[in-house]
Amino acid sequence: MGKQIVFGLLERKTGKVRVQHVETRRKHQLTDLVRENVRKGSEVMTDGLLSYDGLDSEYAHKVINHAESYVDGNVHTNRMENFWSLLKRSIKGTYVSVEPFHLFRYLDEQSFRYNERHDTDMERFHKVLGSVAGKRLDWKTLTSQEVG
Repeated sequence: MGKQIVFGLLERKTGKVRVQHVETRRKHQLTDLVRENVRKGSEVMTDGLLSYDGLDSEYAHKVINHAESYVDGNVHTNRMENFWSLLKRSIKGTYVSVEPFHLFRYLDEQSFRYNERHDTDMERFHKVLGSVAGKRLDWKTLTSQEVG
């Protein structure tokens, strides 16, 4: 109660993560997000959340039940769990309080940091500057509660 729901995917080969704020943990929304982001026939590993039931028809779906173990051979969600740990640490330790209508901004920042973790600080700095050059963000837009 009172917590926001964040959905995440991590591609094992590249180590890149995608995250997004979602309204519900219901099956229809989560499985739609998997279908939008993962090629059919791919291997998908999830925790035991029942919302992921039914992925077997389109994916090589493997489930790790965290009540029993965290790793079963190659089946685990440890790298995604690592991202969640880093995200929670940044919110609790650095930002302290995050308003739900700004959550997507914090998620974008943390996924960028994670995805570019092998770069130097200078390389990350240049990527950020390259993405904002010529764009203007005023106070009214920044503080509005509308996404966009």
